[in-house]
Amino acid sequence: MAKYRNNLPQLGGDMFLTDSGLETTLIFIDGFELPEFAAWTLLDTDAGVEHLNAYFETHIEIARRDRRHYVLESASWRASPDWAIKLGYSLAKLDAINRKSIEMLVALRDRHETGDMKLVISGCIGPRGDGYVPGATMTAQEAEAYHGVQVRTFADTETDLVTATTLTYAEEAIGISRAAQAAGLPAAIGFTVETDGKLPTGQTLGDAIVQVDRETGYNDSAGPAYYVINCAHPSHFETTLSEGGTWLERIVGIRANSSCMSHAELDNSEVLDQGNPEELGREYRELAAYLPNLRVVGGCCGTDHRHIEAISRSMAA
Repeated sequence: MAKYRNNLPQLGGDMFLTDSGLETTLIFIDGFELPEFAAWTLLDTDAGVEHLNAYFETHIEIARRDRRHYVLESASWRASPDWAIKLGYSLAKLDAINRKSIEMLVALRDRHETGDMKLVISGCIGPRGDGYVPGATMTAQEAEAYHGVQVRTFADTETDLVTATTLTYAEEAIGISRAAQAAGLPAAIGFTVETDGKLPTGQTLGDAIVQVDRETGYNDSAGPAYYVINCAHPSHFETTLSEGGTWLERIVGIRANSSCMSHAELDNSEVLDQGNPEELGREYRELAAYLPNLRVVGGCCGTDHRHIEAISRSMAA
């Protein structure tokens, strides 16, 4: 039975950490080959599971030391039907992989959760297409049907919520939110933005959040539990946040890139731009001035546990 599904503690007043850039860490630092950027393929081997456990335990230890809570995000960003088929996996095998990604997190929680450190389990959902480019977009109905496969699997496990990250347009977010609602799961919606602070479609971040809330019935206690900004450097969206708006109250999480590069530049880069962890930590603290409900902080492309340490220390300061 899910432990926090009906009462997400990150919506309270305490600060939660989450992990860093899993895929970029695995590829550029740890030397793994991830076909199609799919970290979930490591769940197929004992050695891969062992490595993922070590990755998460390193981050959990930072939370324990800094007296933070922690959101455990499953290694399932690419674990949806199109990507599974591309990698030669059946839908039955995909279902098993998604379940295994959550089982691993449940075991981590059993080992490490204490009265002073809550560990919330999140099922990670990625976009149907590329993480940077909208490509062939879906209607909200199509997105609900497509992502519902993964959402329903998570709902049948001890998953507390689903978190969709690196979304590039509102209709996909609406579909995921509706699928989660139908399955009885809270959903966090993570949008990515370009260097101008807008979604890759050109829509403003504020307008996207307002649209998703409106079309998922947020005012009727439905809709996403909260929003996340991810896969962009703080300098890309600070100006957007500084313009103000009530929609800022809906943003609870930040998972930024360490690099100032644009998505196009990152896509074409053969080396990892890790930026400066201490500088990134300071930038998070500055972002908090615009976000009254910022409670979940982690990293995305180019970040590792050092960046999470710096962010945690900076937020405490």
